[in-house]
Amino acid sequence: MALRGGHAAAAAGVSSGSEDDDEEAGFSRSYFLAKEKEPSSGKKRARAAGKLSDLNLVDEQVLRASLAEIPPKHEREVEALTRSYKEQYRNWLFELRCGFGLLMYGFGSKKMLLEDFASTTLSDFTVIVVNGYLPSINLKQVIVTVAEIFWEQTKLKRKRQTATRSQLQPFASQSIDDIISFLNNQTSDNGDDNVCLLIHNIDGPALRDAESQQYLAQVSCCPQVHVVASVDHVNAPLLWDKKMVHTQFKWSWYHVPTFAPYKVEGVFYPLILASGGHAQTMKTALVVLQSLTPNAQSMHFSSLYTKCRERFLVSSQVTLNSHLTEFKDHDLVKIRKHSDGQDCLHIPLVSDALEKLLQELT
Repeated sequence: MALRGGHAAAAAGVSSGSEDDDEEAGFSRSYFLAKEKEPSSGKKRARAAGKLSDLNLVDEQVLRASLAEIPPKHEREVEALTRSYKEQYRNWLFELRCGFGLLMYGFGSKKMLLEDFASTTLSDFTVIVVNGYLPSINLKQVIVTVAEIFWEQTKLKRKRQTATRSQLQPFASQSIDDIISFLNNQTSDNGDDNVCLLIHNIDGPALRDAESQQYLAQVSCCPQVHVVASVDHVNAPLLWDKKMVHTQFKWSWYHVPTFAPYKVEGVFYPLILASGGHAQTMKTALVVLQSLTPNAQSMHFSSLYTKCRERFLVSSQVTLNSHLTEFKDHDLVKIRKHSDGQDCLHIPLVSDALEKLLQELT
């Protein structure tokens, strides 16, 4: 019996080996058949020359309107998930009062969740909302706003005690370090004096640099300042070192996937399947130019810096660069390297689009 079993095993091994050989031969035949059916080199070159830009893409506004008409799915499950988060509001408040920062992460927009938490639970706080998903943010203005809130509270206390009128502190002319020093000296036993920075997307493009994160970490260390923030970028934790996480922000991490669409956060990012043509760029240009100051709108000369100085629009290259930041953030001005190595400003609009844009502005 054992002998027959051994022969059977050997036969099975031979059979398995032959099956592998047949399979390999089948792959070889398929490969050469596929090579025979390939198009000629001319057709192949024509196909390879195609680009994504050659596709007839839909207008971005039309695409966004179509996306808005897509009915939501799993509404009951999402509502149940949101209710479970709302049941944690008291725990979040307790951790916030204990000096921890709240950091929310997970798939889906967390904007509505955080603002609901602020409006229903943080009634004893002065809440400042920072939209970190915007292409550009004046971080100093945010810190100045926090300082002015504490200064107003200090003035009210002085009026009650001495009935004298104090002047407004000129925080805008001070450095960020000086303003943070002022915030560090603000102490009070009154819970109403607390300020909460509610930062949507603290990992946003305008806050992603090391300097901005360092300033935010220093502000979060101030005695009466608390931070609630959200992140969406997969590499967001790389923004902070060990000191910032554990001793400055003191993050308490919460996984709160909402599965909500990024409607507001995605407005400033072009859709992949949408047309990025001159029409859409002109719409963006019109919105940006109408929102700028008259000085910023006037910068459209070839020798930009020289002309701006002649017309007393700017006094230094630093001021000019600050004006150009808004245009570069919205891709209305692009920088190219000239053959002589100097930076040249380029407006990605055709002449007809520029003329139409000027007519709209006037």
